[in-house]
Amino acid sequence: MIRELLVYLSYPFVRYAFIAGILIALCSSLLGVILVLKRYSYIGDGLSHVAFGAMSVALVLDLVKEKMFIILPVTIITAVLLLRHGQNTKINGDARIAMLSVGSLALGYLFMNVFKVSSNVSADVCTTLFGSTSILTLTKGEVWLCSILSLLVVVLFILMYNRIFAVTFDETFAQATGTRTDIYNLVLAIVIAVIIVLSMNLVGSLLISALVIFPAVTAMQLFKSFRNVTIASALISVVCACCGLLVAVFRGTPVGSTIVVADLVVFVIFYIIGIVRSR
Repeated sequence: MIRELLVYLSYPFVRYAFIAGILIALCSSLLGVILVLKRYSYIGDGLSHVAFGAMSVALVLDLVKEKMFIILPVTIITAVLLLRHGQNTKINGDARIAMLSVGSLALGYLFMNVFKVSSNVSADVCTTLFGSTSILTLTKGEVWLCSILSLLVVVLFILMYNRIFAVTFDETFAQATGTRTDIYNLVLAIVIAVIIVLSMNLVGSLLISALVIFPAVTAMQLFKSFRNVTIASALISVVCACCGLLVAVFRGTPVGSTIVVADLVVFVIFYIIGIVRSR
């Protein structure tokens, strides 16, 4: 098995998949802890569907190679608007997310059917929604972009750890002590958008929420402190991503679905251990 794995790793596209997959999983886990604690878990779904709509526009305009320059700005702008706490907002946050999610998904699918750019629209939609083999077709440039953005997210999280902790648990108190919570929420919105766009190549639009939320919720079954949950979430996410990629490479299963199933299995194990410990 090890010899077979070494053979697979001799191919550049497999190495690219593992590098991108591990980095994306790491960043998603850090983001997931914040989103779960701030009760923004569902925002991943909304933004992933917005990214799907932007991806559809890029395909229709035949800008596949430049798709990141369309998807990323659109997703960042949407994330900033969703995380704004305006008193004059007439539509609640969860309703806005639901409307954006369904609307973007419908528009994206409509564009891909009306302005057909290939003979197999169903395959294009399936690949975008569920990830399929997208992670195994990454170019060297895309891997470099993914690596730079992922490392930037990790560095920002480490440098801003104390402020993120304060804003996550008590934003009102943090603001009263002089913390510019609006700036940190803006940074959070941008980071969310970046991770969502990067995750599309790994698990697809429909499964992004699982990649973001599962590791954090799993870690919370056994750990209570913010630091321990963050570390455990990162380890769980990276291990599940590696296991999912290995199974996908050896057995030919869909990468995104396999990683999410690995996350689900680990969650069930941690949940059972948590129940046993509480007794």
